[in-house]
This record gives sequence, structure tokens and C-alpha cells, in this order.
Amino acid sequence: MIKKIDTNAQRLRRHKRVRAKISGTPERPRLNVFRSETNIYAQVIDDVNGVTLCSASSLEKGFEGLGSNKEAAKKVGQTVAQRAKDKGITTVVFDRGGYVYHGRVQALAEGAREGGLEF
Repeated sequence: MIKKIDTNAQRLRRHKRVRAKISGTPERPRLNVFRSETNIYAQVIDDVNGVTLCSASSLEKGFEGLGSNKEAAKKVGQTVAQRAKDKGITTVVFDRGGYVYHGRVQALAEGAREGGLEF
């Protein structure tokens, strides 16, 4: 009998491994990405103080269109970059959350770079 692979458990294992090496500071917080089947979310986190400085997602009221495509991910990246710049944050550490840097995750990162974040 073939067992079904739990891909989310594998992703969480990868995410833990990456999180052991990177951490967000008040000077250079962490840009975290979470991708579900229907939406995408991004947070800028200060791990030293344990606070989320700003966030954006495809579930917000002003967001138009599908949340599960690359265009939506790019918009979310630009939105989180704008909110971070409003708080005086220009450089971040990118945390892809255990996902492959491809598709929606890559589009979010490119949108954040276009919005003015450096990583």
C-alpha cells in the first residue's frame, strides 16, 4: 500500500530548518510569506520583540480579483512594501516559509522589491 505524502509536514520541517538560521531584528525585520490554496499572506515581523510590524493579504477589503494567482501575489508584495516604508522599514530578511522560491512566492518577493524593500 502506498502512503500519501504529507506535503505540509514537509514544508513545516523545511520552515523550521530555515527559521533556525534567520531571525528578524528591529533594524532588519523578517518578511514572512504564507501561501494557502486560495490566498496569500505576508507579514513583516520583529522576532526580538515578538511583534508583527505590518501585514498584507489577498483577503483585505480593498483587494480585487483572485487571491490565488501571481498577479495577486505581486499586489500583496507591493502593499506590504508600502506599509513597511510608511513605518520606516527599508531592508528586510526574506522568509519564504518553506515554500519553493517559484510562482506566487517569487511574484510576492518581486512585488515587494518593486515597492521599495531591499533583500
